[in-house]
Amino acid sequence: MKSHRVELHFKTPTRRAYVNITAQVREAVRASGVKEGLCLVNAMHISASVFINDDESGLHQDLENWLEKLAPEKPHNQYRHNDTGEDNADAHLKRTVMGREVVVAITNGQIDFGPWEQIFYGEFDGKRNKRVLVKIIGE
Repeated sequence: MKSHRVELHFKTPTRRAYVNITAQVREAVRASGVKEGLCLVNAMHISASVFINDDESGLHQDLENWLEKLAPEKPHNQYRHNDTGEDNADAHLKRTVMGREVVVAITNGQIDFGPWEQIFYGEFDGKRNKRVLVKIIGE
């Protein structure tokens, strides 16, 4: 069995962002040489997410609006986590809802996706360095 590991690095200019990372994941799969297997993609930070959805700007705005209703950023004093001097409790909650990782099948050396599926890095407390792990295993 083969194993291949790649880290993607991000520092978004905004507090929240949705970055399509499908091309980087496809490149990692290609570089791995794995023809049949699995690809794990996970955010290596507790205020960021990896998820699969459509790459459509209206949907991204809907996600932003929905998440902000579920866990509004302000007022910061509504969250006990922020009592420690932090201001990112909402980012932790948003990450919990959106998930830490995705696993996708690799078939014939390609990501095996359904129609419109794309992989996204969701940033909920940006403006600093963060990582995403791409781990590929298979034959």
